[in-house]
Amino acid sequence: MRIPLIAAALASLATAPTFAQQAGDAAAGERVFAQCRACHQVGETARNLVGPQLNGLFGRRAGSVAGYNYSPAYKTPEVAEKTWSPENFATYIRDPRAVTPGTRMIFVGLRDDTQIANLTAYLQQFGTDGKKAP
Repeated sequence: MRIPLIAAALASLATAPTFAQQAGDAAAGERVFAQCRACHQVGETARNLVGPQLNGLFGRRAGSVAGYNYSPAYKTPEVAEKTWSPENFATYIRDPRAVTPGTRMIFVGLRDDTQIANLTAYLQQFGTDGKKAP
């Protein structure tokens, strides 16, 4: 009897949603973005502030927003060759300074997977032109 229970438990772990599969709530993500708003903007009128604007973040190469003066950490080959995805953004936003040593970003990070999924869903709405996808 123990073997089937253990097998069932392992199977449920194998099918548990990973971050990439976790659907976020964009409205809740907008509230999470309030923590980012002092340095970053999104939307049709977004501009670079202390940090770069975040329109069209996913699928964009790291350190590539025109007109933004990135820290030297973003000019290293290993960072400059990175393309933002929901998965590597989730890793980054947990602890930006650990992922990109030398970054000027002073944010301590988000530790909550739900907040990260919500923030990701919010940011995914914005195309490169700052318009929200329907």
